[in-house]
Amino acid sequence: MDTIVREGELLWTPPAEFADASTVGRFIRWLAQKRGLEFSDYEALWRWSVDDLEAFWAAVWDFFEVCSSTPYSSVLERRVMPGARWFTGARLNFAEHVLRHEAHAPQAPALIHSSELRALARMSWSELGAHTRALATALRELGIQPGERVVAYMPNIPETAIAMLATTAIGAVWAAAAPEFGARTVIDRFAQIEPSLLFVSDGYRFGGKDFDRRAQIAGILAALPTVRHIVWLPYLDRNASPPRPGALPWDAFLARGAEHAGRAEEFAYERVAEDHPLWILFSSGTTGLPKAIVHGHAGVTLELLKSAFASDSGPERRSFFYTTTGWMMWNALIGTLLHGGSVVLYDGHPAYPGPELLWQLADDADATGFGASPTFVQIMQKIGLVPKQRFATDKLRNVTLTGSPVSPETTAWFYRNVKSDLWVNSPSGGTELCAGLVGGSPLLPVYAGEIQTRLLGMDVHAWDEQGHDLEDAVGELVVTSPAPSMPLRFWNDPGDRRYRETYFERFPGVWRHGDFLKINERGGCFIYGRSDSTLNRFGVRIGSAEIYRILERVPAVADSLVVCLERPGGEFFMPLFVKLAPSYVLDDALRAEVAAKLRGEGSPRHVPDTIVAVDAIPYTLTGKKMEIPVRRLLAGQRPAEVASRDAMMDPSALDIYINYAAAVAAGATASA
Repeated sequence: MDTIVREGELLWTPPAEFADASTVGRFIRWLAQKRGLEFSDYEALWRWSVDDLEAFWAAVWDFFEVCSSTPYSSVLERRVMPGARWFTGARLNFAEHVLRHEAHAPQAPALIHSSELRALARMSWSELGAHTRALATALRELGIQPGERVVAYMPNIPETAIAMLATTAIGAVWAAAAPEFGARTVIDRFAQIEPSLLFVSDGYRFGGKDFDRRAQIAGILAALPTVRHIVWLPYLDRNASPPRPGALPWDAFLARGAEHAGRAEEFAYERVAEDHPLWILFSSGTTGLPKAIVHGHAGVTLELLKSAFASDSGPERRSFFYTTTGWMMWNALIGTLLHGGSVVLYDGHPAYPGPELLWQLADDADATGFGASPTFVQIMQKIGLVPKQRFATDKLRNVTLTGSPVSPETTAWFYRNVKSDLWVNSPSGGTELCAGLVGGSPLLPVYAGEIQTRLLGMDVHAWDEQGHDLEDAVGELVVTSPAPSMPLRFWNDPGDRRYRETYFERFPGVWRHGDFLKINERGGCFIYGRSDSTLNRFGVRIGSAEIYRILERVPAVADSLVVCLERPGGEFFMPLFVKLAPSYVLDDALRAEVAAKLRGEGSPRHVPDTIVAVDAIPYTLTGKKMEIPVRRLLAGQRPAEVASRDAMMDPSALDIYINYAAAVAAGATASA
């Protein structure tokens, strides 16, 4: 096991040439030349970007040369949340901004892709552009109009990216669900938005096993009466029968569009109003009906262009992040094409046939940026994989870790096991914004377990219960000024009631994100898990990530989940569920070891009331521990009310906690 790393330990400092050549480095020089603005350091740049929002976002628009049919009348009409309107009067198109790079490097790779069914291959910018225009033309010929919803139940393959770009190119509204989602989960999402067309594949392969999804597709279609057209991709089995008569085969549909698409310069992108819906993303759906989050063309285009300041995307970069089409990271990954580089797509199990799979793919694709979840890295730590001993890492510049809080040991692992000259960043944001709030900068050092900074244009603070700024203390993550990619609205949410309740009820006019955040004196940030899954121990709030970080250094504990319940009379009950590593048993000695570790490295309040051995920890399909559903089960809510099993990696994992909650309610010992 790696040596313990102190939180805040300096791990890397960017070389001067690295920082100067970065996109944000060029932006700083551009600001000096074009705007006469000088900044002493990143903190001064960030402060300007949130104090003078209009000037900052206007500079982003000009720096990235955003194309609009008409000039905007104002950058920001009013600084209000919700309801801020950005770049009023502009007319633009997201897909057009992606595909304008085709003219500069037509034969350069846009997509580098592979799956458990397909070998590694490349799709050039000219191929991506031609396929997108052909599909968009075919959609228009079907009568799909701007504003109509087009949805996909497809894997992470080039066809899905083409379908998204073609949909948005004609002003239709995109939404997707990953094929591993069950029918009920997909219906809960798509039925809300009444789609006109469904892109669908017959199935997918994962971990060497084939998953035929035609039965699920039939159930989905039966529940979506608004679907007039189906575009059918036989991906798993080329001879698979379509889900119903009249379904349009992908190849034939694409060929038909290609006949009428004409030359690239003749294709007309649908330039839409700045607040025209681009796509709809969905909350995880672990509790209640998933929220249908609507994003607009201007907001997302500007935000994903600006993301280059934090990711250093560009024409010479190749970005690889392991994701599925059901997570906002897929949208963000495809969005890096806005900068003219390449995107690496992979569809399949991240550790099949061996745990080195993703590293091998990054090596074969010459990826310059690699991304995964901290959970994936913990697997690498457990099995002792050292990538630098097996793969070339000379082209790798940066690593992105997101999806859950990152421990100091996880950050340091890359410098010990991958390469010493590496920029490791761990952004945190959300589906709601399709953007990061805190994250990386190539101008700043990397400290163990620390998110480098608040991102430009994001007025992020840690607040106490009274709405006061905190420094070097844990508080609510809030955003006190509007940002362009904040949702336009939730679909089918009259009066924006649910939208307001979700983000603006606690602090009116201020975005409450739902995470615990600490910002230290140098501006470094720490995410301590969801604030709505707080571990409240006699008035002291503890982020669950603090517990998990300590337990990562207990060899007997392979995974864990902790919740805390308030009880009558001011009492609290905090059980810790542990999945043990092979050959270990939860006896009194191990319980004492865990308690001592938590007490010594945390505090007495970090020690649970009971420790329970379980066979599985429940996760959502996007890799988040299901703390809130487990807490609600223990509070007495019915299982059907707390979680959608179709939104879980392993639906059966919840049964353990249902049985435990029933035993506790019946008066059985909490440690049973």
